[in-house]
Amino acid sequence: MDIHVPKDHPRYQSISVREKLIEMVESKVVAPAGLIAHGRGEAFDYLCGEDTPKPAYRAIEAAAACLLTAKHPVLSINGNAAALCPEDLVTLSQLSGAPMEVNLFYRTVEREKAIAEVLYKAGAKEVLGVGDEASDSIPEIGSERRRIDPRGIGSADVVFVPLEDGDRTEGLVGMGKTVITIDLNPLSRTARKANISIVDNIIRVIPLLNEAVEKLKDRKREELEKITADFSNQHNLRASLDFIADQLHSFSFEGE
Repeated sequence: MDIHVPKDHPRYQSISVREKLIEMVESKVVAPAGLIAHGRGEAFDYLCGEDTPKPAYRAIEAAAACLLTAKHPVLSINGNAAALCPEDLVTLSQLSGAPMEVNLFYRTVEREKAIAEVLYKAGAKEVLGVGDEASDSIPEIGSERRRIDPRGIGSADVVFVPLEDGDRTEGLVGMGKTVITIDLNPLSRTARKANISIVDNIIRVIPLLNEAVEKLKDRKREELEKITADFSNQHNLRASLDFIADQLHSFSFEGE
């Protein structure tokens, strides 16, 4: 869709992202339901002031430390994530040593290949979980998201699942895996069931996470382990809710 959005438009970034997602629906990378999911997240982004909440920085640091101390971290990629920040995800994969694996709720081989192609164009050397490669499964999950690559998520100890759904997050945690997620809704089951939940917009998070990995990569393992051990997801989610409440309170008094 060719729509010109002036860069001085107050909603420039938001509208540009929407148009990118619509384009990616047409190319099968994003499922139509992904537009609904994005709209839900965008609503919560308004409540955050469309800026990174302070609690998110703590979660990003914990996520970076967790990825760096993992034996076999894996980045789980769905259509929206691939559409929104493919280059930054490839950079994260390279910095953290975590391979990328396609994982979808609305799963078809056509979509898997389309998403892999987006990642390859962004610089990826390998993309797992395409077609018959996803030969393993998560117990007690009925959707197509149960399918995982035994070389990737199947053998991972840490799984980074941006823009995830609660069923699979809970299933992965039940398998003994540490789950890092990005979710603008701090009340979602995904955010509450994950080990580290970053409450922020993925297009802001991934660049910040890359910076954090770069900053921490030369730290001693003991220091990195302390960062993750000191992080409480429950406390951080509560702080995120407090941040949103404060934002709403400040909005209500604007102009008085």
